[in-house]
Amino acid sequence: MKRNTTSAGDRSFRYTTGAFALGLVLLVVGIAIVLSTESALSISKFGLSFWRTSVWDPVAGEFGAFPFIWGTLYSSTLALLIAGPIAIGIAIFLSELCPDWLRTPLTFLTELLAAIPSIVYGLWGIFVLVPLVRSLQLSLPEWMSNMPLFTGPPYGVSLLAASLVLSIMIIPYTSSVAREVLRAIPASQREAAYALGSTRWEATKVALFAARTGIFGAVMLGFGRALGETMAVTMVMGNRAEVSWSLFAPHYTMAAVIANEFKEAVEDLHLHALVEIGLVLFVITLVVNTGSRLLIWRMTRERRQMPRVTATVPPAESAA
Repeated sequence: MKRNTTSAGDRSFRYTTGAFALGLVLLVVGIAIVLSTESALSISKFGLSFWRTSVWDPVAGEFGAFPFIWGTLYSSTLALLIAGPIAIGIAIFLSELCPDWLRTPLTFLTELLAAIPSIVYGLWGIFVLVPLVRSLQLSLPEWMSNMPLFTGPPYGVSLLAASLVLSIMIIPYTSSVAREVLRAIPASQREAAYALGSTRWEATKVALFAARTGIFGAVMLGFGRALGETMAVTMVMGNRAEVSWSLFAPHYTMAAVIANEFKEAVEDLHLHALVEIGLVLFVITLVVNTGSRLLIWRMTRERRQMPRVTATVPPAESAA
């Protein structure tokens, strides 16, 4: 007869920790329900047109979230394009090329950037990046200033300034996850590349190819972090509800409009419209982060399921 070795303490511990995990799921579901309920008036009046119209007029009772969706996705995508190569380069250096005595201090300093409050990034952006962006715009030749990508008044507060701040803020997150993904690649793959006569760069490319899915997931995690940033972006973006391709024009994000107008929303429709913007941001962020985690989980599962190759020595033939 098989003996049950699971004690009451083990079962209690399992159920307790399972309840904690289930509580997180219920929390996410609860947030979605509250946001949907508190934005019901806006959803019923505007429907899907709320996502694609550009008029935001609290006085007239007309609300469209497209300028805020545009500003959020545009600034986050540009920040991702700036921060992605830098973060991956940091991860490659720390995991593959950095000397042992330098790896720990650099890792600590990189992760320390994630602990800086966003308000500090915003202040730094006002005093450093905003004047820098203004000087850059004024130094452009006239033929370039007339291009749609570079038009706009030389205020300095602009989409480019916000994207630069965001790129600095997401570098620690992306590089940390990408570094852990590279460290999860078995050393045998690099050793096999060296055994075939590969250089250090070629062996690094082997590790990068094996970790491509996880690195992409790390980049998308940084993208999800950029989507929800509020304070630093609000301080340097200009906060104008318009749809423009210009890097130097002021824009608005979903998080910024909620932070700026929520206390001033006296009409129920205005309040419900702001909550619906929060619901849209919640859905977009949830989709991006879920996809990123699935990519990283998929890479980890593939590594675990990879068959181990063991060399076998054939028995020596008996002498004739």
